Amino acid sequence: MASDARALATWLAARDDVVLADALTARGVSSSVGWHDFFDAAEGLLEPGSIDRALTRLSRGELIALATGESAAGGNAARLALVDDSGRAFSAVTARVDAAVAAHPDAFEPARPVTSPVAPDAHAVAAAAERAFTTAGALADLLLACLHAPLARTGAGPVSAADRRRLADAGAIAAPEDLDDLLTSAAAAGLAVARARDWAVTEAGERWLATPTRERWAQIAEGFRTALPRGLRTSAGGFVATEAWSSAYPLDPDWPAESARLRRIGARWGLLGSDGEEFPWTHALRAGAPTDAAAMASHLPAEIDRVYLQADLTAIAPGPLAPALDLRLRSLALRESRAQASTYRFTAESLGAGMTDGETAESIRQFLATLSLTGIPQPLDYLIESTAARHGLVRVRTHEATGRTRVESADHALLATIAVDQSLRALGLLEEGDVLTSRVARDAVYWTLADARYPVVALDPTGAPESVHRRATVAPIEPRATPLQTYARLIATLRGGHGTEGETGWLERELEQAVRARTEIVVVVRMPDGSERSLTLEASGLGGGRLRGRDRAADIERTLPVSSIKSVRSP
Repeated sequence: MASDARALATWLAARDDVVLADALTARGVSSSVGWHDFFDAAEGLLEPGSIDRALTRLSRGELIALATGESAAGGNAARLALVDDSGRAFSAVTARVDAAVAAHPDAFEPARPVTSPVAPDAHAVAAAAERAFTTAGALADLLLACLHAPLARTGAGPVSAADRRRLADAGAIAAPEDLDDLLTSAAAAGLAVARARDWAVTEAGERWLATPTRERWAQIAEGFRTALPRGLRTSAGGFVATEAWSSAYPLDPDWPAESARLRRIGARWGLLGSDGEEFPWTHALRAGAPTDAAAMASHLPAEIDRVYLQADLTAIAPGPLAPALDLRLRSLALRESRAQASTYRFTAESLGAGMTDGETAESIRQFLATLSLTGIPQPLDYLIESTAARHGLVRVRTHEATGRTRVESADHALLATIAVDQSLRALGLLEEGDVLTSRVARDAVYWTLADARYPVVALDPTGAPESVHRRATVAPIEPRATPLQTYARLIATLRGGHGTEGETGWLERELEQAVRARTEIVVVVRMPDGSERSLTLEASGLGGGRLRGRDRAADIERTLPVSSIKSVRSP
């Protein structure tokens, strides 16, 4: 064990900071661990429990290589600091591998040959494409909801129960696992990111919402493949047959559930079949080639670019509306049904929300005129006009002289209602003549009034209306800490500890341990005449370059210069 710790300490010290941080991440080391030098780190990583946890991160092939003594240099075993530069496992690792072989011999046997993927029938192909189309729509609903109100995360990481209920009530998800699977897909494709306290949509996610379904699917498929664990990936950049997924990490007790989850996500997106089928568009993806979006597109419903506007203030899309058009229409109307033929309903509140986001009566009319197959019915035109007339009745701006936010309105009765509205107490509104003022920032006042359903508009310093967006991407996405940033302090501590070059660092390490444990040691001391003498001491102190200890044989206290000590061993 001592030679192992010394060899691993030297190996760790020789890595650059990036590789070292990656190894610590792979081993799941806490950044606040109480290690003082590389010898501490080596001993911690060579503890049986730590090695056993690392073995669960190895695929079947990597486990077999360790057990048979094959070189593992440059592989995952090296990344996990289980082998030296030559690929030879440290003896402590070999011992734990032997124990694992005895306990789980099947984990170290080659996987059974997989059968060739089954060619699906036409019904299975159509069903897979339909699942992909439905899932793309569900993810779009989720991202839209997240754009306007980021999904709160609990301390443990999952989305809060309140937001889960909100999404379920809105029809965006049907079951709790739907949300988790959709967020996993979005994160893998770079469409959403889990921040410290919430999930937020990225700029790529906003662009994804406006792209055609085939491009949406292709981006998700690429992300799914890229995010697969190493044990499922091939050297060509593809992935192994799904039949082999469940046995890829045989020592990981959590892997069967994780494998099933990955297969479930793949099935949602029409990538994987339930009985080993390989769809036409999956073949290229599994082989490592670019995603074959054209093969999927031929099975997707044709997207349309026209709707029927009805006198009852609804819009009916006789087929799946092109995503970019659907996105804008949903900023002006509530979508009531979520089928290939969708129904949208215009209300004063929905039109007002669109105007809050920058639409005007004229821009709404122009958009609907190009979209409608039936023109704009008079009731809808009247609703647009009346909403526009009321919108902006309340104005908020920042007073340059005082820096306070001013709430103004030509309707004094409405202003009086705002002044006594208990839901607005947090704004601390004060009456100053014919306006209300607040110390709260203009945008916060604006959104509080908008949420309370007041017809509010924000004004810029010149008094012109200004569009205010409340979207997760307005605040920059917090970049995730890199492994090097996470472990910067620990790595600095390790490099500032005992050196690993030559014998000096190891000797000091052994002396410190002996003093801490008050154990007897045999030290070989180089005498002034060049001869060597062995002394058995009970180490009691180390400092100032000297070792103190009681010589049991002579029954005296000795103080020895560390520079004169050639070696240390147990009695």
